Amino acid sequence: MTTIIAGHFQLQEQIDGARQALLEAGYPEDRISSFYVNQPGQHDMHALGGDRTLSPGAKDSPEGLAKGAATGGAIGAAIGAATVPLTGPVGPVVGGLVGAHVGSLYSFSHMKDKGEAEQGGENTVSPRKSGMLVAVALPDGDEDRAVQLLRRLGANDIERADGTIAGGDWKDFDPLSLPRRIA
Repeated sequence: MTTIIAGHFQLQEQIDGARQALLEAGYPEDRISSFYVNQPGQHDMHALGGDRTLSPGAKDSPEGLAKGAATGGAIGAAIGAATVPLTGPVGPVVGGLVGAHVGSLYSFSHMKDKGEAEQGGENTVSPRKSGMLVAVALPDGDEDRAVQLLRRLGANDIERADGTIAGGDWKDFDPLSLPRRIA
């Protein structure tokens, strides 16, 4: 694996110009890659479509759902049992079901608000933006020169990654990885 510097551009002409400028700066053609990055959620990484089984903002919801349903069901069954003289034997069952449903709404308290950091820190860095990306695998100690060149060419969201570009293809690119942006 080598250090890779990548920058986003808006237009294909900018990508073509950046590739040419990197070639003129002495970077080998087979160590330069350019491609389009889809929007988050559109990478079709999951068998059922999308990128993940659970949305990062809702990954704590199943735990909240289970806790709420169990607690609400127990409380509802107890209240239903207390009303057996009025409701008959169906009281605890209906009370338990209603209580479980109401308690399951507790899971909403485990959802995060838009922009709120979550406990695993997964959303402390915004995901990679969609658009055209040009990347170059660097020889050791050449990072500053590549960053300055991409900045001069108008690249947005320049990032650093570790990986392998061979034959012009970034073999181990993960669109779901969190970008390490260069300030």
